[in-house]
Parts: sequence; structure tokens; C-alpha cells
Amino acid sequence: MLILAVLFFLFGFVTWLNGALIPFLQIVCQLNEFQALFVTFVFYIAYTVMAIPMSFLLNYLGYKKGMLAGLLIMAFGALLFIPAAKVAAYPLFLLALFLLGTGLTILQTATNPYLVCIGPRDSAAMRISIMGLVNKAAGIVVPMLFATLVLTNIEQYSAAELAMLPAAEQQVQLAELSNRLVLPYVYMTLMLLVLSIFIWFAPLPELAEHKHEKGVEFKAVKAVFAYPQLVLGVLALFCYVGVEVIAADTIGLYGKQLGVPHFGILTSYTMSFMVLGYILGVVLIPRYLSQGRALQLSALAGVLLSIGVLFGASDSQQLSAWLFGWLGIPLVPDTVVFVALLGLANALVWPAVWPLALEGLGKLTATGSALLIMGIAGGALLPLYYGYLAEQSGNSQGAYWILIPAYLYILFYAMKGHKLRRWS
Repeated sequence: MLILAVLFFLFGFVTWLNGALIPFLQIVCQLNEFQALFVTFVFYIAYTVMAIPMSFLLNYLGYKKGMLAGLLIMAFGALLFIPAAKVAAYPLFLLALFLLGTGLTILQTATNPYLVCIGPRDSAAMRISIMGLVNKAAGIVVPMLFATLVLTNIEQYSAAELAMLPAAEQQVQLAELSNRLVLPYVYMTLMLLVLSIFIWFAPLPELAEHKHEKGVEFKAVKAVFAYPQLVLGVLALFCYVGVEVIAADTIGLYGKQLGVPHFGILTSYTMSFMVLGYILGVVLIPRYLSQGRALQLSALAGVLLSIGVLFGASDSQQLSAWLFGWLGIPLVPDTVVFVALLGLANALVWPAVWPLALEGLGKLTATGSALLIMGIAGGALLPLYYGYLAEQSGNSQGAYWILIPAYLYILFYAMKGHKLRRWS
């Protein structure tokens, strides 16, 4: 659990940096909102493209060497950020993000089944919630760290300020801003290499549920489609990761549009509420709340909060004052608070879906896990669609309507989908 906690902190460190990175790259590379959200697209599409190949690699190398390979791929991706920052080339940034996502794919494919299988199934959501605490704690720290290292005095690089400068001076200013990324990603590369050494010497045993005969991988991929609870679970994770990434990674863009001065740290607001949700999961599951019921309550909360985002007042800070005023936290518009509160609704979805979807898979657990990882594609497609709607309509608040059908499907899976054991 301690070794896995280190890895889950890493997942959070790399993943939740995107929320602060999106508005930063929007300025540096002169992007519109739709173009900027390709950051989430390439990062999360790597999970879909690479999940099955990485599961094969995992079966070939074993879990320990597979995790090591994932960390090294991530280190190369982080290193690629340095030349990308030097030339401010958006395609190179996207390639680096794809490599980071590829490395995370093999790590996620290995670690989530570990958490399900190392103890009783009915408390698996509690164990995953503990890891979620670690993951989202990184999500709170990273945007603040990024804001300190990179986003200081970023107001001088606003579109209005840059428009007042000659074209040559604009390029000089943007190059100076882009170069701020170099040192943080040097540190990240070193951190990933140190973690690689840590994993190499770590005592990580293979689990019996994950041992496969060589050469049967493609048969296993075909076999897992006979399990409705798994296939429907993949769709539930697709919806969940989509709404999670929208809540965490678009909040900065939305806050920037509303004129929130500290928009670079708004991802920390969402992550803070997710941490609260994970704490509730650790305390309540399974003693007071079943995994299925936790999923039902999360989906219902998501629907209600999405309605709050759509119809709340973007020119009021009353809710923000009630929640944050006594803590001395900077206030934000109420609709931004509703987006952040989605973190609370989202927290227990991932921990609940995994054990429900893998129930009864036995020797197919590893392949089923790879299929679930492919559901992370929701984080690539739904935020991009949100960005398209926001850009076309000019209404970022109204574009959040896409959250509601996603939460309704999660509610279906919580009520009925996870109980199905045959298609007919």
C-alpha cells in the first residue's frame, strides 16, 4: 500500500498539472479554448490507444518491470517538454503529453487491480479511496506549485496587454513566458528517474489473479466482452473521467473568462472537494455505505450540481463566501464553486466502479483492467466537446450541459448496470 501510495501521488502530480497548464499554453501558443483543450485530449487518448498494448507488455515483462518501463516512458515525455518550451511548439507539447499519458497507462493498468485484489472485495472502494486521497492531495499541491513557479505576474501576458506591443516584442515576451516551463520539467524528469530506481528495488510480488499463460492475450480480450458488468463499467468510467476532467481542467479556463485573478490555482478547489469525498469514502465504505449506494449518491449529486453550474449566478459570490470566507480563501463566482463541488460528487465514482466491474472476472482480471483503463478516453473526448461547444456558442457556462447525461448514465450503472451477468 505504501509503494502504491507513492505511485498514486505521481499519477496526481502529472495528471492534475494539466488544469494549470491549459490556460498557460493558451497564452504561450496563442490558442482558442477548443485548441487549448487538446492538452486533455492527447493526454487521455493515450490511455485508449495504449491500454491493450500496455497490458500485453505487462504480461510479457511482469508487473514490476512493467511499472519501471512506464516510469521511464514518462521521464522521456517530461524531458521532451524542455525543447518544446524552448521553441514554444504546441505539437511538441502535445507529443510530450501523449508520452506522459502512455507511461501512466501501464502504471494505472497495474496498480488499480492490485488495490482490488490485495484485500476483501467489499472494501476495495475504501482502499482505492485511500489512494485517491494521495492522488488528489497532489492535485491540490501541484497547481499552487505551478502557479508559484510559472504563473507569477502572468497578467502582463494577457491578450489585451500583448495586443499593445509590436509583433516582435510579443514574440520575445511569449518566449520568455514559455521558458518558465524548463526548470519545473527538469525537476519532474529527475523525480521520475528517482522513482524508477525506487520501484526497481521495491518488493512488489505478482498476484495470482494476474498470471496469464503466454500467447492467450487476444483470446482474453475477446472473452471479457461476455461480462456486461465490465463492458457497462467501461462506459461508466468513460463518463466519469470525462466529467472529472471537465470539473478539474476547465475550471481554470472558465474562471479566466469570468475575470478571476487567481485562475491558475482553481484546479486546487476541485481537488480539495475530491479529497473531502475520499475521506468520506474511507470512513463510510463498507461499514455504513455499500459501494453500489455510494455510486448512486455520487451520480445524483453530480446531476444536481451540474444544474447549479448551468443556472447559478456567475456574478454572485454568496456561496463562495459561505464556504470559503471563514477560511480566508480567495472568493470566486458561485458557478465556479458549483464546478469545484463536482469534485465531491466525483470522488467515489472511480473507487466504486472498479470492484463492481471486476467482480467475477478471475483470471481475466488483468485484461478487464486494461479495458477499464480504456474508459479513461472520456477525459480526452468529453472536455474537447465541451471546448467546442463553449467556443462555438461563446458561452462556457452553457456548455456544461454535457455533464448531465454523463451523470445519468453513471446513475443507471449504479442502479442496474453493475448487477447484470449476461447480455440476454
